[in-house]
Amino acid sequence: MKDLDRSSHKTGERPIRILQFGEGNFLRAFVDWILQDLNSKGVINSDVAVVQPMPMGRVKELAEQDGLYTLCLEGIDKGEKVQSREIIDVLRDFINPFEQYDKYLAYAKSEELEIVISNTTEAGIALDTSDTDLSVCPKSFPGKLLALLKARYDHFNGDMSKGLAIIPCELIDHNGDELKRVLLELAKINGLDDSFIKWLTSANHFTNTLVDRIVPGYPRDTAEEICRETGFKDNNIVKGEIFHLWVLQKEPFVQEKLPADKSGLNVIFTDDITPYKQRKVKILNGSHTAMVPVAYLSGIDTVREAVTDEDVGKFVQELVNDEIKPTIDLPKDEMDAFASSVIERFMNPFIRHELMSIALNSTTKFKTRLLPTYNDYRAKFGRSPKHILFSFASLTVFYRGKRGNEDIALADDPEYIKFWNELWKLSDSMEIAKKALSNTALWEQDLDVDNNAELVAGYINGILKNGERAALKAFLGE
Repeated sequence: MKDLDRSSHKTGERPIRILQFGEGNFLRAFVDWILQDLNSKGVINSDVAVVQPMPMGRVKELAEQDGLYTLCLEGIDKGEKVQSREIIDVLRDFINPFEQYDKYLAYAKSEELEIVISNTTEAGIALDTSDTDLSVCPKSFPGKLLALLKARYDHFNGDMSKGLAIIPCELIDHNGDELKRVLLELAKINGLDDSFIKWLTSANHFTNTLVDRIVPGYPRDTAEEICRETGFKDNNIVKGEIFHLWVLQKEPFVQEKLPADKSGLNVIFTDDITPYKQRKVKILNGSHTAMVPVAYLSGIDTVREAVTDEDVGKFVQELVNDEIKPTIDLPKDEMDAFASSVIERFMNPFIRHELMSIALNSTTKFKTRLLPTYNDYRAKFGRSPKHILFSFASLTVFYRGKRGNEDIALADDPEYIKFWNELWKLSDSMEIAKKALSNTALWEQDLDVDNNAELVAGYINGILKNGERAALKAFLGE
């Protein structure tokens, strides 16, 4: 079996016009696949330089295979089971800015660079006021991007034609607007002058986006079989579902530089992405996030097992139908059709989507994916949605770090882990519930309202006393 690299798999070489922050499974199974398609159909002629946004990452592993990897797409398309295998070759250069800061900043001088794409998780677009020395690698993604843009501004003497199309894919509301806002605030903190601020806001073009594809990642169970099929040894295989949707807010410069809707894929430029985003984030991502602690503590490891489980499946269906759909202002038939399609996607027989892969940064995900529904539901009905509160109680117990006698590998912001650890030094369920709900620094609102604390404390007590499964059955029987 051959090693997968450019000596064994011949590819063309295109100019690097795209700088990509993030080397994770999602970008490689979604954006890079779309770029591959655009290149193959002659819509663009662009390769990608990948920037590792965190000290720990995979650019080294990608570089060892010259950026090549196998993408496996599997699912149901028009009622038929579909499986495809494709070697993606758009990744050309690989940068760990924490170790190669000079190499990273050198891209600021590139005449060919036109586009920045990012997916640094929901927590990635955030202001870090300690990023005040741009001569060394900033910690945050906005800090790194600001350093690059300042270096580009300096190198090209403020040339307004050297701005970039900036396309964030992080799953937060108005991600392009928010990234621009954070960059401006960070620029002011760094004392950058007005002429640079004008160049940042006028020469560079930000757009808001919505991405949708379920990407389980590396297929441990079938990796050897896939390598035999392709004939290549591949340590960077990534698996995704067939379904895909990329919605971008119309921005002429972005559309010119990346006409991603021109190859026939499900890519949409629209004046307003809000309806698409509400539908997707609330139903798909919201049910994902609510499901994780409930299903995992019930002894379930994958999404498909969760939605086909009698109890967890009922919980998810009730959550979507009774609490999420009523908060979205779209026709009922559209909501019903989309919700049904989401459940079908969750049941994809080809995909083993590990709940623990979704559990990454669950604290932020609860805030961004479920609290909007919680707030909209309260505004509409005058009471709190109980399924979301039960999920919150399960999330609180999840962060205790135990499933039976098994340790849970919690992966979240260290400050959040610290908060949950401190919380679990308490022994009283009501005290735990009140402290968890009232953390306004975390949730940006006080959730300890009405009888929420009483409900959550009762759920927590039931989970601790009888186990998640029994507590869930009791909840569903209410």
